[in-house]
Amino acid sequence: MEYKFLIDTYDTERLKILSVWSMFSNTDLTVRPNSTDKRGRNLLEQMVHQCMSENIWFCKMFGIDVKAPPLPENETRLNFIRRYAVDSGLRCEALQEKDSNWWEEEVDFFEVKRSRAWIMTRRISHAAQHRGQLITMLRVLGKEVHSVYGPSGDSGGLPQNNAKTIYAYSDIEALIKGEEIGGRKAELPGPGNLPCTERPDP
Repeated sequence: MEYKFLIDTYDTERLKILSVWSMFSNTDLTVRPNSTDKRGRNLLEQMVHQCMSENIWFCKMFGIDVKAPPLPENETRLNFIRRYAVDSGLRCEALQEKDSNWWEEEVDFFEVKRSRAWIMTRRISHAAQHRGQLITMLRVLGKEVHSVYGPSGDSGGLPQNNAKTIYAYSDIEALIKGEEIGGRKAELPGPGNLPCTERPDP
């Protein structure tokens, strides 16, 4: 099926979202990028938005309802991880059953009509945008950042300097089990002695 790549991409994005959430500590839930500016979402608000927004998109645009509340009853970081892992997994399973005609059908996307393939592409980029905001928050808080798409400043810096791609966890099951016992992420070597950017400070 020619749209399988979208399902595969969504499936890997699930792990990336949960991995970034796992890089925060429980004390970070209500910290804002700028403590005096409420326009910048804190971690809790970002997790709420991810869960609620994705639930609405899938119910209204894809017709996929996992029949579960999008938010955990007790809003802790670990409970958000568990809730999103289950719900996004069910959505991924439902997508596996859809054929090309379903993906190509145009449906309501807010005020316009778009194909479901187009909407899924937008959904993935939407989630990546918010994940990027959270990675910036991790840097503001001085946290280590594992790989999301490739090497990070904490996994060795730039690929041309032989930096490694080191994910926090190998899969979602390992992530949940690790976080349930206080965190068992892969060890990071740090940036090394070479610059982490192609344009280092003089």
